[in-house]
Amino acid sequence: MIGLRVRRPARPLTDRWRHVPVEPRGATELGISFRPLQAEALGLDAEAALQRLLAYPFRVVRLGAYWNRMEPVAGAFDAGELDGQVAACERAGRRIVLCVGPVKTFGYPEFFVPAHLLPRPLREGRLVEPADHGRLLEAATAFATRVVERYRDRAAIAAWQVEHEAVDPLGVEHSWRLSTAFVEREVAAVRAADPTRPILMNGFLPTSAPVRLLQWWRTRDQGDSLAVAARLADVVGVDHYPRNALVRLGGATLYLEGAGRPSGAPRRLMVTEGQAEPWEAVTTPPNPAGRAMASCLPEHVIENYNRCLRWPVPLQAYLFWGAEYWLARERAGDPSYVSAFARVLEES
Repeated sequence: MIGLRVRRPARPLTDRWRHVPVEPRGATELGISFRPLQAEALGLDAEAALQRLLAYPFRVVRLGAYWNRMEPVAGAFDAGELDGQVAACERAGRRIVLCVGPVKTFGYPEFFVPAHLLPRPLREGRLVEPADHGRLLEAATAFATRVVERYRDRAAIAAWQVEHEAVDPLGVEHSWRLSTAFVEREVAAVRAADPTRPILMNGFLPTSAPVRLLQWWRTRDQGDSLAVAARLADVVGVDHYPRNALVRLGGATLYLEGAGRPSGAPRRLMVTEGQAEPWEAVTTPPNPAGRAMASCLPEHVIENYNRCLRWPVPLQAYLFWGAEYWLARERAGDPSYVSAFARVLEES
């Protein structure tokens, strides 16, 4: 069923994750997204966290080139952190999807333009058009080109991701949006820098009628990110979150729960973010001792995967979202999330 649910957010841990059947993956490659900022927010050492995750036998890792971390001041370019991540994945024999941003990259706050390139905030309620933001576009395409040129000779790089949910509003915090024309210029720059690899673009998949209507209304002038991805990209990525918190109501939380599947049939489809960590009414997922959050219990790690693998369109890959959270839970004494992930790898 689809709709609004009021639930107590922290639920008792059970071993249900041990008994949920695991859907066969067939030719679908499995993997994770790695977010160094999320690892740090959870009190983990990012480098050690990546090494710990690479001990599991998945195939694909999605990494991000975070513009303001690589170019913190004008004239600087520090790729040391990303170099280390790429090298670690290469040593582990993984294929890499590298998000070159530039403006938006996965992982909160999803906006990583260096402060020296944006003296004034982007205007809310407006499209970011090339004509009005020429300096930003020039810097963005130069950064993306530089990143692609740095890593295009690395055999482990399987695809480039351009922007994150490229033309959608930035969550509920901002209402500005990149225009399709702006994104088209970025895609062209990445293709020019490396015409040999596919370009991935992703979008949020509405899982209920209210969210679908809201997304249509907010993006009605140029289409949402999935529609733009289907037109501009070689691979369409779906961000799939069946349960998310809307607001706290005293000791309870209002959740939106639903199910959905992509419309149309893109030739190459993957799940770029399959929900495998809680989406509560806070930025950093809670970590209650002996309990788990209602928006993503350990068994949901498997159930969400199963739902997507049953879509009628075959998936090129399924990337679990929340790997850093699993390690934080494991450190706190609850290995069930990472064990549920391991079950999928072993039994699919």
